[in-house]
Amino acid sequence: MHKPVYRRILVKVSGEALMGGQSFGLHQPTVDRIAADLVAAHKLGVSLGVVVGGGNIFRGVQVSEQGVPRVTADLMGILATVMNALALETAIERAGVPARTLSAVAMPEICETYEPRGAERHLAEGRVVLFAGGTGNPFFTTDTTAVLRAAEMGCDAVLKATNVDGVYSADPKKDPSATRYDRLTHLEAIQRDLKVMDATAFALARENRMPIIVFSIREPGSVAAVLSGKGHATFVG
Repeated sequence: MHKPVYRRILVKVSGEALMGGQSFGLHQPTVDRIAADLVAAHKLGVSLGVVVGGGNIFRGVQVSEQGVPRVTADLMGILATVMNALALETAIERAGVPARTLSAVAMPEICETYEPRGAERHLAEGRVVLFAGGTGNPFFTTDTTAVLRAAEMGCDAVLKATNVDGVYSADPKKDPSATRYDRLTHLEAIQRDLKVMDATAFALARENRMPIIVFSIREPGSVAAVLSGKGHATFVG
């Protein structure tokens, strides 16, 4: 394995990635496989943070369209991210690496509350840190959370784990003629309205000169492969 390209990264894992082949919830073998990938990356000597989405359990935007107020729906989605983070934390520790879940919304009986100095201490002591609870506010996605936490923690890059091997001009599952990009700037991603991340996340990344690397989490060892410069991915920066 080549020397890692980055010393500290933040991996964004969607809630949907934890479902495996199911239509809802957690698929434990998939959770364990993703945890193993994260542990393999950590063992390369990389300081590692993770932001997990909640779409496998609850997606606020969809529920708000059914009559629940958007603020309430988003707060319910925030709780889903905490549940996913706790599940992934358990799997990471079972794989042999210490991990901590930190929530932007205080729930001390369940996990630690996020604050930058505490998170930095956990990272410096070799723990994988899972940032749960989004930003703690409605109307912000976990993609934006990932870029925000990466900037706060001084990460070198955000690795956006998806179900496809990079950024395409359209959904390749729906449009076989979709074009795959090897490299993009943040501005190009915004102007072309590419849906792999929301515009707020891309804008924040651009402002902080934070590269975003989009890759498929479906292949075992994909995180370590990207870190070693061998993975198939799109570089946005």
